[in-house]
Amino acid sequence: MVRLKHRYLLVNILFPDLKNAPSAPRPKGVDELPYAIQFHQPSSDRMNAKLLMQMIRNGVSELFGDYGSGMIAGSLQVKYFSQATSTAIVRVSRDHYRLVWAALTFATHLPKPVNQACVFQVVRVSGTIRKAEEEAIRRARLSIRRAKRDTKTAQKVGGSADGRAAELNEDKDINLEDVSGFADGIDDADEPGDEDESD
Repeated sequence: MVRLKHRYLLVNILFPDLKNAPSAPRPKGVDELPYAIQFHQPSSDRMNAKLLMQMIRNGVSELFGDYGSGMIAGSLQVKYFSQATSTAIVRVSRDHYRLVWAALTFATHLPKPVNQACVFQVVRVSGTIRKAEEEAIRRARLSIRRAKRDTKTAQKVGGSADGRAAELNEDKDINLEDVSGFADGIDDADEPGDEDESD
């Protein structure tokens, strides 16, 4: 018997506020939130996994018609959705995960009850839900460190460039490998140790 293979997409929902976006860099005040926090806001209370799945199905149907809808109908499932972190893990068949990825990429608003402008960012494609969860935890820790660092620099308004460099050297937990491109996890999906979990 052939086992169905799935891919797990780790998705972040970002909420860019276009009216507050600066046209040129400017110094931050103490009361202003860092950009790392501004984009990673909690989702509305009305947003849930069922609404996200309906939005994905509608997006795939709009982009790929009946073919796309039929290909993802049996395997699409939202395994995890957090309103607090605006993070979701979506499961879909291995052969058709790119259809879901495309539908998320082209989505610009949350569905009608919420009706809020947003950007969906697929940050990891994995063969197991465990690897997707580990990546979500790693990214949450990294964003907390960035927010703390941005808050420290915002409090030092008018500080020298040497102070900023010293501050970056103090934070030894963040390295360039952690902050590298978003598509790093895509190639990991086919490694021998990255097997699918049975449901």
